[in-house]
Amino acid sequence: MFSFVIKRLLQAILVMLIVTLIAFLLFQFVGDPVTQMLGQEATEADRLALTHELGLDQPIWKQFGAFIANTLHGDFGMSLRQGAPVVDLFKEKMPATLELAFFSAMVATLIGIPLGVFVALKRNSIWASWLMGLSLVGISLPTFFIGILLILVFSVWLGWLPSYGRGETVAFGWWTTGLLTGDGLKHIILPAVTLAIFQIALVMRLVRSEMLEVMRTDYIRFARARGVPKRKIFFRHALKNTLLPVITITGLQIGGIIAFSIVTETVFQWPGMGLLFIQAVQFADIPVMAAYLCLISLIFVVINLIVDLLYLAVDPRLKSDAANKE
Repeated sequence: MFSFVIKRLLQAILVMLIVTLIAFLLFQFVGDPVTQMLGQEATEADRLALTHELGLDQPIWKQFGAFIANTLHGDFGMSLRQGAPVVDLFKEKMPATLELAFFSAMVATLIGIPLGVFVALKRNSIWASWLMGLSLVGISLPTFFIGILLILVFSVWLGWLPSYGRGETVAFGWWTTGLLTGDGLKHIILPAVTLAIFQIALVMRLVRSEMLEVMRTDYIRFARARGVPKRKIFFRHALKNTLLPVITITGLQIGGIIAFSIVTETVFQWPGMGLLFIQAVQFADIPVMAAYLCLISLIFVVINLIVDLLYLAVDPRLKSDAANKE
């Protein structure tokens, strides 16, 4: 198992090096930071002085080495648009995005798994047919359309929930949360549901497919022949093996929710990293774009590593395989 973890860590480091290289190339081929910081009317002497200060007159390999060193220290420079350290901007915006992502993932998991078990066990019922049809709609509709539709119904027509912003928050040091206030909970419902609808449909269909496959296996048939109660067969034996691929999908979807919450944050004006990234793209704010790329990649790598370790904990066959390889 130790060698398995080391191998995964080395793969993660390689991926992050490649991503860091891509982020570094943004500084080289996208926009001109000197012109953006000084403007078109700057003198040549001012441009040369700033170019030397930023290290842009150094060879490419030296610039890349300095970029890696700064990245390891969490230093992505100054935002060209806001004139503030990029790290400070992400500290301010990160709690909102992570709160929205994990709340959405929790909703998707708590709803998607029970629905998947239900449509698998009651696959011939009218309710299962309706749920499978609705899941196709949830997978097919684009996120921005779902968000606008929810705003129209619950904010404009019914007036039950707010349509933008994060609401009242509570601060714990630099971390802020709206989950501890009634206003914050109201504000997170619509964007969280918007992000969760696709995930609910995906998890439900995956659980149904895996559950039906597991129910056809020999050990389930043997358990039935022995007279084991159906509830024990369904929830102790079948569901446990069904959850293996669900762990993978759920883990990766958390990273996907964080990375692709851009649309939802834009629709609901949710003050998170996604909205910050959109604004950075509009103004060609390269340091913010590079930091966002590295941070999202790091989140995916960490989640992948956690999922692999959870696989080892859940599936004893993988433990034995890892032990044999050692």
